[in-house]
Amino acid sequence: MQELVIASGNPHKIEEVRAVLGALGWRVHSLQDVGAADAPEPAETGSTFAQNARIKAVAYASLVGRMVLADDSGLVVDALGGEPGVHSAYWAGCADDRAARDAANNAKLLQRLAGVPDSKRTARFVCSMCVAAADGSVIAQSEGVFHGWIGHEARGSNGFGYDPLFRVRASDVSGAELTPQQKNALSHRGNATRALAHSLARLASAAR
Repeated sequence: MQELVIASGNPHKIEEVRAVLGALGWRVHSLQDVGAADAPEPAETGSTFAQNARIKAVAYASLVGRMVLADDSGLVVDALGGEPGVHSAYWAGCADDRAARDAANNAKLLQRLAGVPDSKRTARFVCSMCVAAADGSVIAQSEGVFHGWIGHEARGSNGFGYDPLFRVRASDVSGAELTPQQKNALSHRGNATRALAHSLARLASAAR
């Protein structure tokens, strides 16, 4: 079984990636599993999700000396010119508590979209992933997209972040109303993870 470390302190992200990769024969470790939970996070100075994913993957792989998967993801809202984009996690401020931060971000999103009709509330989640080898060299990258629109109220309790406001395209079901299995089948992170796993499998086959 192949192994890698996921460079994230978000337990929801770890669960989602582990569910997809585990089914494909990978063992996914958290930073805590490898004694790096308190390691300082690298500055995410990129202007794109792909750049930030690469920064994190390279930094953590060099730190722990193991294969590392890192991602950067966020919400892109068309009516807001692509905001919050790479600033999605801390768009409304830097509250230490994740739940409080999510609540503030969602409140800001609703306020910014006040009066915008449903036809103009189109949005998408984007997830860029990068895997770096133990020496810090980049060996695979991928991207996944989850299309939808922004509702007028929060609904559901299964998701995190903007999931309660995000409506799956052509439906009125929120991301937080999906079961974990449904979300992994549709989501930006699930799509990016599957694409990355297939890329890694091809590389492994070519190396034999």
